Amino acid sequence: MSLSGEIIDEFNKAFKKARVSGEPEPTAMVLATSDGSGNVSSRTVLLKALDEDGFVFFTNINSCKGQQLTACPRASATFLWKASGVQVQLAGPVRRVSEEAADAYFATRDRGSQIGAWASRQSEPLDSRETLMRRVEELEQQYEGAEVPRPPFWTGFVLSPETVEFWTQREFRLHDRFLYTLENGSWSRLRLNP
Repeated sequence: MSLSGEIIDEFNKAFKKARVSGEPEPTAMVLATSDGSGNVSSRTVLLKALDEDGFVFFTNINSCKGQQLTACPRASATFLWKASGVQVQLAGPVRRVSEEAADAYFATRDRGSQIGAWASRQSEPLDSRETLMRRVEELEQQYEGAEVPRPPFWTGFVLSPETVEFWTQREFRLHDRFLYTLENGSWSRLRLNP
């Protein structure tokens, strides 16, 4: 089921407020994943797109998050925008984007990031920074004068929330909280106590 226009509008307003307030990286969200056995991990990733399907981010599928999302395709994410006093939490199923969408986004990345996607064996042990930089140099030579293709282990995911909570900081900790929940194909909205 798709996100409601109301949720997208609320998110876009909060995002714009964060950006205008000077939030240094408003696209940053803490993504929590599980391996399916109850082992949870979290890390910061960057939101790259939002539409009626959900929140899109990209990663190496061999990373911890990539492996966990493959094993247990559910996640939660939190945006914390301290500068504007707003937090947005969402949770729901995750699926990979299409190969075409992954290719299209990869093509927009700067060349250094494209080379870096190939050079980094994300989350594997690394004996030294020099080893990584040597791989970068080798790849720069390999792709000199040519486009850098998307690695087969690099793709995007879309988190399609079933719950979205907007939290706005207020005086005396009497914060505003609104919870959107997807039930039986439609969204409901509740105000929660702070």
